[in-house]
Amino acid sequence: MMTNPRPQKRQASLRQTPASGRVKLDQLADILGLSKSTVSRALNGYSDISDTTRKRVEATARKMGYRPLSHAQAIRTGRVRAIAMVINSWEPDRNNPFLQDFLAGACEAASASDWTMTISTAKSEKDMLDVLGRLVEERKADGFILPRTEVDDARVHCLRDLKVPFILYGRTGYGETDPQDDISWFDISGETATENAVTRLAHLGHYRIAYIGSDPKFNYSRLRRDGYLQGLQAAGLAMDPDLVREGARTREEGAAEARALMQLPSPPTAIVCATDLAALGCYPVCTELGLEIGHDVSIVGYDGIPECQYVTPGLTTFSVDSRRAGERLATLLIRQTRGEEPATLRELSDAVLIARESDGPPRLTPEALARKINLIQRS
Repeated sequence: MMTNPRPQKRQASLRQTPASGRVKLDQLADILGLSKSTVSRALNGYSDISDTTRKRVEATARKMGYRPLSHAQAIRTGRVRAIAMVINSWEPDRNNPFLQDFLAGACEAASASDWTMTISTAKSEKDMLDVLGRLVEERKADGFILPRTEVDDARVHCLRDLKVPFILYGRTGYGETDPQDDISWFDISGETATENAVTRLAHLGHYRIAYIGSDPKFNYSRLRRDGYLQGLQAAGLAMDPDLVREGARTREEGAAEARALMQLPSPPTAIVCATDLAALGCYPVCTELGLEIGHDVSIVGYDGIPECQYVTPGLTTFSVDSRRAGERLATLLIRQTRGEEPATLRELSDAVLIARESDGPPRLTPEALARKINLIQRS
């Protein structure tokens, strides 16, 4: 009977694989029954290798503990198998709780593909561009995750000029003259969330619904404001410019905007906030004015940070899965570095409503609310 010598050769190779020490490429190729060239190209993400073969090679390499020599691989492929993100250390909300989960997801995804994740910081916008340029020049990364995209983002211009792959956590506001064919992104539909927040409040009986936005230089703030306006339209409510406030990125700024809203002759009975931090800033203002959140004033946030469940009353918010966002961004960026077209690497997800006690039917009309606030302030 004829036998296939290939399986015997693989088993022999498995027996010869050292129990310790570095596994070599030819041993990995022998076990897989593939040529060294095919295995090397699969590990380095060449487009002429099928996805099935690449996954099989990567799975076997991980099982065997194979690790390519990084310097030799960089010389051979031009890649260092690393992605990077530069964090703005000068931003007022740089300690946003989303960051830890986001980075964990990105690092886990990179590690699953045998890549590394590099985290750097920058202390100004100019320093940001300098750090990006230095990381490229020193070949520390094959591509970059750009969080918190701006309407006109200097980082995009910089990396385009350097011809380096990048992916946005968010979308950009570039004009129609920019086709954006070279831009990949992953984003959460914040505009859908704020639209749903307004219609939710309208169904509860509110008709004076305010909006506290973030810095309008960020594209997410613009999109969430658009969602607020769409929600008003869907609910058949007129837009009042006095009810739209911008620029709140911290609790203190959220408090300042909430205080301005409650000083209006006809104050809102509900407030939709672009971030949880701004929403949490509304709480002490309501306490100062003797207002009961969820009854006198309803508040809805966005982000789903842990603190929302510990305040009293618990904050109704639209929650974002930051860990999954980091994982998807890292995965899509690695695919882009392997040759996939940026315009095909775009995903939009939804935030999830977490209903708590900070919103409910209005107990007072706007006029009665104004009288109550004036009475408390005079007392």
